[in-house]
Amino acid sequence: MPPELTSADRNRDDILVVLREFVPEDGSVLEIASGAGQHATSFAAAFASLVWQPSEYDPDRIEIMRTRFSGLDLPNLRAPVALDVGAATWPVERDWPGPPIHMIYNVNMIHIAPWSVCLGLLAGAARILPEEGVLFLYGPFNRDGAFTSDGNAAFDRSLRGRNPAWGLRDLSKVCDAADEAGLALDQVIEMPVNNLSVVFRAGR
Repeated sequence: MPPELTSADRNRDDILVVLREFVPEDGSVLEIASGAGQHATSFAAAFASLVWQPSEYDPDRIEIMRTRFSGLDLPNLRAPVALDVGAATWPVERDWPGPPIHMIYNVNMIHIAPWSVCLGLLAGAARILPEEGVLFLYGPFNRDGAFTSDGNAAFDRSLRGRNPAWGLRDLSKVCDAADEAGLALDQVIEMPVNNLSVVFRAGR
């Protein structure tokens, strides 16, 4: 029996189609909360002209990525780094020998973390990205204070049952926080299974 697909496996191809519209021609992409590294390996292969830098808060997942990446012929895929988005300074701000970071990529994180984590992500992106640099978010969002589907409502209940600080974020609240951090909303793209790709630009 083949292994069960994870959400990262299921959404990868749909995200790739959208991502092609926004990735820079050169430079580096910093992926936040890379999980087990499925997107890192796929997108490093798809965008060979870019340096892809995965990161994770969870040390166990960093070890999983190191194992996954070993033996791969992907010279543009960096070893994963430990990164806490809530930190006042991210490791890539202190020591970054690679090409400039022109995109920050984050999938399915802000609803399974406290709101402070979303604020930390936005603040870090505003510090790091150059003018017109891209912050690319993907996941389920509420819109205008309401759930967009019964499935999203059930998912939110499940998340809050696990941790009251978790839950789907309202897109308008995220956009307001991004604006306060210095990031402007560029595009919102409808995705399968009631998800959104949300693109912000720095320095506008």
